[in-house]
Amino acid sequence: MALADVCGIKQNQFSLSGSAFRSDTSELFRDVEVGSNNFSMPFNFDPVENLQQFQQQDSKVKIHFDHGTTTLAFKFKHGVVVAVDSRATAGPYIASQTVKKVIEINPYLLGTMAGGAADCSYWERVLAKQCRIYELRNKERISVAAASKLLANMVYNYKGMGLSMGTMICGWDKKGPGLYYVDSDGERLTNNLFSVGSGSVYAYGVLDSGYKWDLSVKEALDLGQRAIYHATFRDAYSGGVVNLYHMKETGWEFISRTDTAELHYKFQDEKKK
Repeated sequence: MALADVCGIKQNQFSLSGSAFRSDTSELFRDVEVGSNNFSMPFNFDPVENLQQFQQQDSKVKIHFDHGTTTLAFKFKHGVVVAVDSRATAGPYIASQTVKKVIEINPYLLGTMAGGAADCSYWERVLAKQCRIYELRNKERISVAAASKLLANMVYNYKGMGLSMGTMICGWDKKGPGLYYVDSDGERLTNNLFSVGSGSVYAYGVLDSGYKWDLSVKEALDLGQRAIYHATFRDAYSGGVVNLYHMKETGWEFISRTDTAELHYKFQDEKKK
């Protein structure tokens, strides 16, 4: 490891006398090398089995994650439109109305957040680091397909351990606009249009009625904003503001942040006309 050599660290400098977690110091040194991508687990500890005891009916302490959101992204002639709401919920409790659900991985890659906020935020920031390392090593930007595959491979290692993540990786590379869906089970799909979250069924209704490949930029941005608004109107777990991004050949551009209350009056006025 280059950093260890620079610092003059040797393997035999690591020692955990009486440690129940490591049988020899070489394992600890290996964890230092790869620890940024993998969590060290205590000896004979099974996270899946540990979580199950809190989800049984007779458990005194129950852990049940209730959450919701609405995020969407679609490819069209002029790039990719990404639109998200900003509400964070914990069951019936609205924890925040100002969550930033679009994670800016680099100037040409965006990731969305649905599921557990901590899980999405952490793993997409790890992805950002890996994309930067790839760029430094290969002297070129990572493709959207490769970035999404990296994320899918990382979270697959923790399948069944309680992660909750449904994200879209959007970007622009040599092949043009790219859009992939990746979840916490390691599933990875590509398509022209995705919506993720509890309000996605309502968003899909609007998207299916208005989506086409040759939309103008103005029409595409309006469609994304309109779909998120209608989802927040029908879904109690979605709300706050609508954040809108446009991924172009020159990179992503933040378009607007609009309160759903303003959009409500705007669209209600349209109905009256």
